[in-house]
Amino acid sequence: MTLTDYLDKGASLGRDAPCLTASMSGADDVTLTYGDVVDHSWSVARALARSGVAAGDKVGILSGNDPLAFATVFGIARRGAVWCPINPRNTAGENAELLDLFDCVCLFYRTPYAALVEQMRSQLPQVRTFVCIDDGMDAWLADGAEFDPTPVDDTVMIVGTGGTTGRPKGVQLTDRNIETMTALTLMGYPFEGRPVYLAMAPLTHAAGVLCFPVMALGGQIVVMAGPDLEGFLEIVPRRSVTHTFLPPTVIYMLLAHEKLAATDLSSLQCFWYGAAPMSPARLEQALTDIGPVMAQLFGQSEAPMMVSMMAPRDHFDADGTVATHRLASAGRPGPLVTVGIMGGDGRLLDQGERGEIVVRSSLVMAGYYKNPEATAEASAHGWHHTGDIGYLDGDGFLFIVDRAKDMIITGGFNVYSAEVEQALMAHPAVRDCGVVGLPDDKWGERVVAVVQPQPGVEADPAAITAFVKERIGSVKTPKQIEIWPDLPRSTVGKVLKTEIKERLVG
Repeated sequence: MTLTDYLDKGASLGRDAPCLTASMSGADDVTLTYGDVVDHSWSVARALARSGVAAGDKVGILSGNDPLAFATVFGIARRGAVWCPINPRNTAGENAELLDLFDCVCLFYRTPYAALVEQMRSQLPQVRTFVCIDDGMDAWLADGAEFDPTPVDDTVMIVGTGGTTGRPKGVQLTDRNIETMTALTLMGYPFEGRPVYLAMAPLTHAAGVLCFPVMALGGQIVVMAGPDLEGFLEIVPRRSVTHTFLPPTVIYMLLAHEKLAATDLSSLQCFWYGAAPMSPARLEQALTDIGPVMAQLFGQSEAPMMVSMMAPRDHFDADGTVATHRLASAGRPGPLVTVGIMGGDGRLLDQGERGEIVVRSSLVMAGYYKNPEATAEASAHGWHHTGDIGYLDGDGFLFIVDRAKDMIITGGFNVYSAEVEQALMAHPAVRDCGVVGLPDDKWGERVVAVVQPQPGVEADPAAITAFVKERIGSVKTPKQIEIWPDLPRSTVGKVLKTEIKERLVG
């Protein structure tokens, strides 16, 4: 299936059904029906053809969460061009680098980012067409040219990596990758009736690709402009939301929200969490305070979303009690995915042994755009290398121990920062944390933790140290614990350990 097939499938179930709705607490909703989005996609495709954008050309969209901007994705796909989501929270320099790297010839943007676009224009010699989605787009759409809409199974999306270890890379995703992700989603998680999916996380990331399986079922996508927990708690019962996705850091804030207990969340069938490890203690709390609907997904840009999956039922044992022994896992590999654990010599390791998580599946990207060296490195030994360290247990559940680059070697011992973070997160005073290794004359590296306390709670480093030592021993216990009111985060809520290190050593 092509990207437009998900839209067209939804439209075949009813053109007048709601497709994309802009919704904010206290504001009037604005809805595009499936028919509206289909018509818009054809108008965009014809205008792109008139503007000289050919099949295979790269087209960027610079926008926050916005229904019309997301509808425009299907016009790009309808033309046979390649969608390049551009994160508006990046700097002008970062986004100009991505647009140039991807060879984008056209850029759609919304008015709030017009100044950002002006900063980038001189750095974008390849971009021939700039289109403001909410100011003048109707005039641009007029008198579009006819074109041959013959679809090809090829790259449909290029996603930029974070670039934390050098120049960012462009992950090439094909129709087949998205189709596999969609099939895994529909196979692995509960969907009853027409879903109502609330997208509060950025549509440029995981929240966006989750729209495709929803559209295939003719579901409604309710789009929130940003992380508004008050709005989230108001919209879920009002819209009878069935599915949603949030990263753990936002879920932690939701669990601490004073209105959570009084909110009716009974419509939820599936509350996905992912993009970063979730504290088992907070997850167990969520299963009670939000409901037995929590659902984990693990993937990465190179293998989107569904490398391993943990449906709501997997969070419980057969007798209905919470399966505390597997809450730290990332679920089981999906039915269309093969996962192995590989040693440094390319040998696959046995059950329970720790090594790099490697993947084989039609879920895996076509490669990095114009970067054969990085593509070859990521696909060494015939497997996709995730860069995550983990193991598989006797029941086939995958446990992610750490990112390979985040492992700390202290006094000759390997310490996995994620394991230390899980121990810290079990302390009631800790809302979130980040663990890093810093140079140390005695230990080589010392384990250092930065803790964000719960609102209104006084966090005592000595008490937290004792608490962690009792759980994981003295070697893994941080030698230094700092208390910060907030932690540096990426645009999708991940704690930025590079910035923590820079602040600690600076």
